[in-house]
Amino acid sequence: MSARRLVVGVSGSAGSLQALRYATQLARNDGAVLAPVLAWTPPGGEMADRSYPSPELRRMWKQAAWDRLWQAIELAIGGPPDDVEFSPKVIKGDAGLILTELAAEPGDVLVIGAGRHGWLRRLLACRVSRYCLGHACCPIVAVPPSQLAAELHGLHGWVLRHRLHPENAGAPAADA
Repeated sequence: MSARRLVVGVSGSAGSLQALRYATQLARNDGAVLAPVLAWTPPGGEMADRSYPSPELRRMWKQAAWDRLWQAIELAIGGPPDDVEFSPKVIKGDAGLILTELAAEPGDVLVIGAGRHGWLRRLLACRVSRYCLGHACCPIVAVPPSQLAAELHGLHGWVLRHRLHPENAGAPAADA
């Protein structure tokens, strides 16, 4: 599969960072444009924004979204790559809709994080991934989470199951 442009959904999550790393390597291999995209919605949703519009707040929210995107780019790939054409975007709206509408040109490939694989996590989250898989009109690459993220998820679950808290993790067990 050869791509002209790789549109990557970036939210700052571990899955989206892994997707950005993968898409960067694909862009290098194919000589494609790398287009990381962060979609944002106002706090309180679109209805609250329409009910009480504030241009100053919108400007601040958009700047916060850009800051989040640049931070994710820095964390994932160490900053904008010098060896590929780079076209980051911050767009107001629902992430799934934005990504599928943006990745609609011939030669586009949409790259998304697949999220965690637990049944409860799939049930409660991954809305963007599911939306993109169901509505995209271009090839999609769903990048699984890194091994480190899977291990951290497993450790977190173990800690919750055993009711350990950081403040008493080193304390000896009390005799009952």
